[in-house]
Amino acid sequence: MEIRRALPQDIRELLHYLKMKSKYAVLLVFVISLVIIEKENNFISRVSDKLKQSPQALAELNSTEVSPAPAKNGSLASLQELDAAFSQLRSHLYNITLQLTGDGDPGPRRHVLLMATTRTGSSFVGEFFNQQGSIFYLFEPLWHVEKTVTFLPGGASAVGSALVYRDVLKQLFLCDLYILENFISPVPEGHLTPFLFRRGSSHSLCEEPVCTPSTKKVFEKYYCKNRRCGPLNITLAAEACRRKQHVALKTVRIRQLEFLQPLVEDPRLDLRIIQLVRDPRAVLASRMVAFSGKYETWKKWASEGEAPLHEEEVQRLRGNCESIRVSAELGLRRPGWLRGRYMLVRYEDVARAPLQKAREMFRFAGLPLTQQVEEWIGKNTQAPRDGNGVYSTCKNSSEQFDKWRFSMPFKLAQVVQDACGPAMQLFGYKLAGSPAALANRSFSLLEEAQPAWVT
Repeated sequence: MEIRRALPQDIRELLHYLKMKSKYAVLLVFVISLVIIEKENNFISRVSDKLKQSPQALAELNSTEVSPAPAKNGSLASLQELDAAFSQLRSHLYNITLQLTGDGDPGPRRHVLLMATTRTGSSFVGEFFNQQGSIFYLFEPLWHVEKTVTFLPGGASAVGSALVYRDVLKQLFLCDLYILENFISPVPEGHLTPFLFRRGSSHSLCEEPVCTPSTKKVFEKYYCKNRRCGPLNITLAAEACRRKQHVALKTVRIRQLEFLQPLVEDPRLDLRIIQLVRDPRAVLASRMVAFSGKYETWKKWASEGEAPLHEEEVQRLRGNCESIRVSAELGLRRPGWLRGRYMLVRYEDVARAPLQKAREMFRFAGLPLTQQVEEWIGKNTQAPRDGNGVYSTCKNSSEQFDKWRFSMPFKLAQVVQDACGPAMQLFGYKLAGSPAALANRSFSLLEEAQPAWVT
């Protein structure tokens, strides 16, 4: 106090002035900070509101062919473009990080398409990818498209269906599962559906957090097998897809490989195509059992010789074999857009050496083969008897793949050989010249696989 009194009056006034000024300065800084924080919160809230719009709008954001709906204030489009650019940059940086972090990492995001036809063992081979914990796997998502969309008869039907299938596949690979809402019947409500075909065949759709608590009085047609889940929440499924490192889809509804070129060339995808084929004689024998009603004429003609085999049915068989052959020939020619992205696999080779072929397929796709996959293969390829059901994946594979030849009438095998000769020759399936040759186990109907098919 004595020192303060000793100070001159002008110095005391100066100190008082500085003290008051510092108080006002702190107050001013505090007010300015509050204003800045408030503006930041308002901006973040606006961006969050825009990004939390309906899943259909988010689906449009992933699409390169559908433009987003303009917002009333004109800012939605720019926000979506900014978010899309940020997502692509984040994905690109993440892939680079994975590549630089060394061994043991899953590597860049891969997209695998298992392309087959019915009764070629695709459900069994698809399980190789379903068992891999880092892969988001879907079983026949195009089933809904086929059941919903009606195509005009004639040549345009195959082209039209291929284009629709291709565009749906693209969105699914981008984890836009909302695209399926256009085809699921009845239409999902609130992005919930109990009717996704074979949901239980995809581990990713039956694990947390996609497996929501079951709901009373809601009939789940395609339920999860090993646990009770509520109706499928498509939003949660799409989020699970984005969290997984890789995506794999299995379909028997894509026949024309050339229509997949836009997917292979899409910079957002790193697509690998595995075409699975099987001896057409074995395919027909399996279809006659699995889809008995559709092959009633074939069965009567083969067993009794009663109902004549109509030429149109033979032509349908020939057309199926030719479409498979044409796609395989395109893949084996290795055009620039497909080089390193196509692999041809015979089911018979998988059945004889499942673990070896699994390693080849995973190596081709750039994916690690985990111990879980190896254990599943060992458990499900050495069963004492084949599992029941059209889509059973439990088989004694080394004994099962050619058992058809001991029950197929020779005249039926001849029809298939005449209709599918070019395809059989390309894939290395030998023709049987007599009933004895067909039923003789020591006579192999399978040539050695070509090394060129592996890569």
